[in-house]
Amino acid sequence: MGEVELRHAEGLAYREAGPDADGAPAALLVHGYPQSSYMWRDLLGAIGAAGWRAVAPDMEGFGDSPPFREGTWERHVDSLERFRQAVGLDPVVLIVHDWGGLIGLRWACEHPDAVFGLVLSNTGFFPDGKWHGMGKTLRTEGEGEQALENMTKELFATTLQRSAPGIDDAAVDEYWKAFADGQRRQGQLDLYRSGDFEKIERYQPQLRALDVPALIFWGAEDQFAPVAGAYRFQQELSNTKLSVVEGCGHFVFEDAPERAASEVTAFLTELSATG
Repeated sequence: MGEVELRHAEGLAYREAGPDADGAPAALLVHGYPQSSYMWRDLLGAIGAAGWRAVAPDMEGFGDSPPFREGTWERHVDSLERFRQAVGLDPVVLIVHDWGGLIGLRWACEHPDAVFGLVLSNTGFFPDGKWHGMGKTLRTEGEGEQALENMTKELFATTLQRSAPGIDDAAVDEYWKAFADGQRRQGQLDLYRSGDFEKIERYQPQLRALDVPALIFWGAEDQFAPVAGAYRFQQELSNTKLSVVEGCGHFVFEDAPERAASEVTAFLTELSATG
């Protein structure tokens, strides 16, 4: 496995593995909610060991990255592009999970020349999407504020570990950083309340027009982003490979790290051979 290092650029903390030399193929990994780049801890090393430069930022207000005044969807997309330029990634295979898909795919549509492959996991990018229960709560004035005010680390740990046995206490400590202060918690509300699915409609033709190879890697028992989304991506995109992991839910990279590393690196190796 490649060594994973924690670094900083353009106001964001990030984890990186693999060669620094120019010319190495690169992967950009964008985490979801309420996680951070720590979720990629096993995959980063595997990608680095395969000869790729693997870079995963903590988005603003998550992990070790400080929050911004407004943590909107649009702000995160702009922040990702500034970060990508600062660390010199061009082009990349984009690897996304959960909210990382909404952020990363919107970024990819705005910067199509910067992407030559996709790995999509337990996310969505559909204008008719529906919010799950927690998402609805965070989007509702008053209810969202109350839910975050009542969130304790114990409750947070119980909720995550019930959904994913692979999330251990060290992971809980990392992900709890998103709740460290009021500004970070407000950023969560900003993100969800700016996340109107109808905004995606203008990007759907652009996503299809990317026409790059895509691996769809999905936990079959996901209650937040149901597996139907995986089959929909398969139908809407060309040149896809689908891998559905039985016995895993939303946090498939936590619960099946060895399979994730094997399938993602095999996909990247094939891209290198054909590209």
